Amino acid sequence: EEGLRQVLACGADGYLTMTTSAAELESAIRTVANGQAYITPSAEKLLEDFVRGSHETIKGLPPRQREVLKLMAEGKSTKEIALALKISVKTVETHRMLMTERLDIHDIAGLVRYALKAGLIRLED
Repeated sequence: EEGLRQVLACGADGYLTMTTSAAELESAIRTVANGQAYITPSAEKLLEDFVRGSHETIKGLPPRQREVLKLMAEGKSTKEIALALKISVKTVETHRMLMTERLDIHDIAGLVRYALKAGLIRLED
């Protein structure tokens, strides 16, 4: 289960287990080559739980914390976030502290990965 979470969080287009048959491997390769995602049927329940969990967590953040997270993930400093949201630096710091506790993510890189996974930001080409 943890392996699937890590693979999906990194943006993989497919997931197979070590017990995958040659026929399923061939089907998965064709599916991904055609631009679609492929998750082995035995992992679909884990995928549903993963997607539901990430959406429930982001929905569990208050709107202001989502705004702060989005701006942080875009590379804004605490001062820039405060100016953009018209709040004090201390308030931004409080939102960040509460958010990191709620998400149990305590570093900027982890928060950026989370914001990407949750769809708050997108990678630019």
